Amino acid sequence: MITNEQNKSGSEITVGLDIGTTKLCALVAANDYSTKTLKILGFGIIESEGLNRGVVVNIDRTVKSIKAAVQQAEQQSGIKIEEVVVGIAGDHIESFQTSGIVGISNPTREISKSDVDRLLDDTRNFAIPADRTILHIIPQEFIIDGQDGIHDPVGMSGVRMEAKVHIVTGLTTAITNIHRCVERAGLRVKKIVLEPLASSQAILTPEEKEVGVALIDIGGGTTDIAIFEEDIIRYTAVFGVAGKQVTDDIRKVLGIVASQAERIKREYGHCFEDSIMRDEIIMIPGIAGRKPMEVSKRQLCRIIQPRMEEIFEFALAEIRKSGYEHKLGAGVVITGGNSLIRGADELASAVFGMPVKIGYPSGMTYTGLATEVESPVYSTAVGLALLGLDGSGSYVETIDHSILESKINQVDADSGEKINEKEQKAGKENNENVRIDAKKEKSDKSSVFKKIKNFFEEL
Repeated sequence: MITNEQNKSGSEITVGLDIGTTKLCALVAANDYSTKTLKILGFGIIESEGLNRGVVVNIDRTVKSIKAAVQQAEQQSGIKIEEVVVGIAGDHIESFQTSGIVGISNPTREISKSDVDRLLDDTRNFAIPADRTILHIIPQEFIIDGQDGIHDPVGMSGVRMEAKVHIVTGLTTAITNIHRCVERAGLRVKKIVLEPLASSQAILTPEEKEVGVALIDIGGGTTDIAIFEEDIIRYTAVFGVAGKQVTDDIRKVLGIVASQAERIKREYGHCFEDSIMRDEIIMIPGIAGRKPMEVSKRQLCRIIQPRMEEIFEFALAEIRKSGYEHKLGAGVVITGGNSLIRGADELASAVFGMPVKIGYPSGMTYTGLATEVESPVYSTAVGLALLGLDGSGSYVETIDHSILESKINQVDADSGEKINEKEQKAGKENNENVRIDAKKEKSDKSSVFKKIKNFFEEL
């Protein structure tokens, strides 16, 4: 994606593509190494179509959305976009811990970068399901000749090196569909990055990562979690309850269309009743000539608060599962578009029992269109752009596209019978997962709708 303009300026151009369930954002930035700033050159943001809970369900609509967002970003930046860093989320994401070990054959016993790379490659040699692909290998610590707690082993001496790593995997079909959508939009994929990892690049400070912090990104279709401690990402998780469910609750309770519900949530929504300083009546236009509906802010809050509380309770369960609940000295940072609902930080603080702040892109100094993207809405897109820069994300391995492409080619080369068999199997598994999720969601929603039952009585 190098142009004459870029060659003259000497800046490195990077593009982050945040493919979300409710919005799709393409952000163009240039890194100025001399002033250590990231210049925002342009961005495009549109309503996303073709995705459900972070997973592509309609390729044509997704491709159309990508093209529209990229076109906006190109017009604003004046740069032809050819390569992007793509974010991925979805409740198909799974992560776990593993380890690897190698011997140091160098006569001087000095550990080199190639030794580290060889060790990280060794951690790939374990059995994972055939339908899954590794997205990231993130070292937790290195152990040299029994000495642990080492974060950068290059230059040290030893004969035996071990590594404890955090592995992030995704469903191969979901990753492949994202990859194909981007390519059909006429773009090359530089990296595919887990979205909470990207958001953390833009939002969290080195001090927060050092003392321990949980980042919770509440998007439209998924809520993403990343936990840091000692400047290392320790735990990641994604679950499929997020802002879209909040909008759906408003839509169902008030009997209005989704676009109205989303607008009301953004403009008048509160999710912590104590944060409402002055109650007022909201007029909602009637559908198809019906009379307008009157709803107070407090009544609206009683619809929103139970679902937001549920999201935070799910996040708290993940934090407890990680084992780092009592190691978060910096507390919790919430981001994403739905963190802007009034009172979200107060409600989160009440649920988590620890300090909470709303995260804005602040990973480095920004210029250009910085004021336009200083919002939690753009956290992931800015983070993806940062991860697209050379040298960013030391020792964090991203997906090897040669491996992914070989899997794609293997699928394409299969006979129709085998493809159908695979699709049927995947479909059965997906249907089973949907049934399990639906059953769980039904159970979860029962508690939510009990909380808003009083709203119907008030009406």
